[in-house]
Amino acid sequence: MIIRIPSWLKISVCVALLLTGCKPRETNVETGNRTHTLHRGMGPALADLDPHLATGTTDYNVLSALFEGLVAEDPVDLHPVPGVAESWTVSADGITYTFHLRTDAVWSNGDPLTAQNFVNSWQRVLTPSLTADYANLLYVLAGARAYHQGETTDFSTVGVAAPDRHTLRVTLAYPAPYFLSLLQHWMWYPVHLPSIAAVGSPTTRGTPWARPGTMVCNGPFELESWQNHERIVVRKNPFYWDADTVRLDAIHFHPFEGVDTEERAFRSGQIHLTDALPIAKIVSYREDKPELLRIDPYLGTYFFRFNTSRPFLDNQFVRRALSLAVDRTAIVEKVLRGGQIPSAAFTPTGTAGYQPPEGLRTDFDQARNLLMSAGYPMGRGAPSVEILFNTSENHKLVGEAIQEMWRRELGLEVTLRNMENKTVLSSRRAGDFDVLRSVWIADYADPTSFLDVWRGDSGNNYTGWADADYDALLSQAARAPNQAARFDLLQRAESLLLERAPIIPIYTFTHIFVKRPEVRGWHPTLLDHHPYKHVWLVENPEN
Repeated sequence: MIIRIPSWLKISVCVALLLTGCKPRETNVETGNRTHTLHRGMGPALADLDPHLATGTTDYNVLSALFEGLVAEDPVDLHPVPGVAESWTVSADGITYTFHLRTDAVWSNGDPLTAQNFVNSWQRVLTPSLTADYANLLYVLAGARAYHQGETTDFSTVGVAAPDRHTLRVTLAYPAPYFLSLLQHWMWYPVHLPSIAAVGSPTTRGTPWARPGTMVCNGPFELESWQNHERIVVRKNPFYWDADTVRLDAIHFHPFEGVDTEERAFRSGQIHLTDALPIAKIVSYREDKPELLRIDPYLGTYFFRFNTSRPFLDNQFVRRALSLAVDRTAIVEKVLRGGQIPSAAFTPTGTAGYQPPEGLRTDFDQARNLLMSAGYPMGRGAPSVEILFNTSENHKLVGEAIQEMWRRELGLEVTLRNMENKTVLSSRRAGDFDVLRSVWIADYADPTSFLDVWRGDSGNNYTGWADADYDALLSQAARAPNQAARFDLLQRAESLLLERAPIIPIYTFTHIFVKRPEVRGWHPTLLDHHPYKHVWLVENPEN
């Protein structure tokens, strides 16, 4: 039976709604502006919140809200400023750093934060059973490499000691002018070992301590919820030593496997800013909403890894041919169109004044000759090559461009495979790939942040490639008498890396995203770091 509602009743209902002040439901952005809650798009979902097991920039974007190291970063140019350490001194030879910790620094459960917490945390990172991917970052400490590689079990041989509760003495293996900037990396964060030990072994990968209710942290925010291991909510930490500076009450980190979904969430008012932007949307934002579009400089490289243990890809001539058969300029100008800089070197030009070697520029004829020298003229007899990437329309477009170049110019059969980011990370660790879409963002502004990745003992290498000559050049550079000699050795090392070709650099990044004007204190920085205690929201940005 159909019931017809009289027109007079429909009008009466509408009038009643108007008179009662019925309003449409607030968006996340509108509510967030009112309650000082930032909604941030974070890219793919995280696998873990343990800072010592983190491997990427997405991890940092969350962990930097929860933890703080000895030093923090200035929000405008990221120069080192006091963090847990309120001051420090450096010896004349640049080897010994003495940090003086704040007496009012405490954990989020109220426990005192002491110098010994840092000693114990760094020992955890260097304990081999943890298998921390970034443990090699701590090799700058005297004795750290030997301890991590099992040559000694005596941690007192490592250059870190706590003479008293609020003094930390650090001894380096060699002078490192970038050391203070390096300390902002999540691998140097302190962790609360008693809370980890309460649920399992602190030095075993996978101990479930970094969860709501069990995680103890020391940053400006603390973990409130992690919904189905997807959305992460952090709340202002009342125990943080500088809580009076923190103007946000909460941050919601929203994961998105696809940039298209993330951009739609931005347009519908669900997030204040995105982590990335679909390539197809750049022009429309540039023309219609330029005040929302951000294209910031970004010290990072987009590249592809080879699994050099795989047949065909274990041949240096093949890898060089594949690198030479990539037209980077076409990818940047015709596919991406976001101001990226095509590059055949791994280290971005001008990193701390460093000039990288030229690398393998596009040369299709030479690529075909090299493939022929390897025994595969125009791809005859070559196996199919698979390019693996985490699900993203942007990554797919780049993969399709390279797939067509290798098919057209080298006669190779190339397939594309996309998976969610967590699965890609597992495949990377297991070596289950041929060619892997990758990105490296500098951990600190120095060429070694890029070149140390390819050491034979680096936990972030994943290519199966190692070269004793390469490692020796980097070790010599670390002990060079001056910057000119150091850069010369680094250039020689990078030239060797590019010649052996375990990787294909594609371009130097720009960070392309959209941000609402209500978000303040979000400065363009080379590392895309934005200390949250200096970020705030306004309800009426035009006022």
